[in-house]
Amino acid sequence: MPPPVTNADLAELLALEARDATGILQRALKRAARAAFLWPEEASELHRKGRRLTELHGVGPRIATMLQAWIENPVARAGDRDPLRADFLTLAEARLILATDPGWLQRLCGDLHMHTTWSDGSGSVADMAEMGAQRSYRYVAITDHSVGLKIADGIDEAELLEQAAEIAQVNASILRDGQAITVLRSIELNLNPQGEGDMSSEALARLDLVLGSFHSALRKKEDQTERYLAALRNPDLHILGHPRGRVYNFRIGLSADWPRVFAEAAALDKAVEIDCYPDRQDLNVELLGLVCEAGARVSLGTDAHDPSQLGSIELGLAAALKAGISADRIINFMPLADLLGWIAKLRDASRFVRGAG
Repeated sequence: MPPPVTNADLAELLALEARDATGILQRALKRAARAAFLWPEEASELHRKGRRLTELHGVGPRIATMLQAWIENPVARAGDRDPLRADFLTLAEARLILATDPGWLQRLCGDLHMHTTWSDGSGSVADMAEMGAQRSYRYVAITDHSVGLKIADGIDEAELLEQAAEIAQVNASILRDGQAITVLRSIELNLNPQGEGDMSSEALARLDLVLGSFHSALRKKEDQTERYLAALRNPDLHILGHPRGRVYNFRIGLSADWPRVFAEAAALDKAVEIDCYPDRQDLNVELLGLVCEAGARVSLGTDAHDPSQLGSIELGLAAALKAGISADRIINFMPLADLLGWIAKLRDASRFVRGAG
């Protein structure tokens, strides 16, 4: 008897149906395919219990009928995933993985990638901090986009200073309320294909940490190893954000000599990110296996643009656990003092390199 159809199977079948559909139905199928990754339990289990499939987010009566037919006929699977949709975990699968090590979630001290109304997010600094506190985090890093990413309302250096004042006010309020969370000043530095950022080193030095990401030239077919090496060698950067640049059912992302890239990250003691946003999941499990072999550090960030999205951290945690990443390589497991100590060492090393140059 074939195993039950999983939510990942259903997401692929929905995406395949959307290829041949048009108009409202096509949009509904695409939405349901994406929503399937965040269904909290397997649809097949829901059906087995006699519950309505329309309980699932993004599922109306017509799509529920499709799901029921696929669930009741497990032979009709989607087959191999299209590379645009391959190696994405579902929330239901992630929770099964995390259940194998119940202490894994308890180690998590914070989330190191999120956006606010200062750039393209919908929540304030205080909103994101409050949600982090509800999740018992010790810290959250506010990483709004930098000035070069105009499409995301990136902030300039003057606005970064204004934001720092707001973060200081939020931290003071948190302290008065007796909460244990700290809001860290950060940025998602926009990197050009040469690995250079779009803010001065002086402005970045005032931040608690710097995450940098590529947002342009993300459809190139040729090897992009050199851009990654250049980014990691950028003395201002501590975390390389969503390295591959993939987006579910939209962009496959870049290719590189990944063992070489991750070996460089390990040599420089910098972190590579698991962007836990459901449509990104970047780095994915396959590449995280290479990170594990290289011994590089890993950072987890939800890339949340709304407080409700902080929950997707489970996808990244599960990917790290499944890939065999050691807990001592995950910087989000560090107490705040240790995290800031690691940043200080990186900055000391970069000053030495600049001085030698």
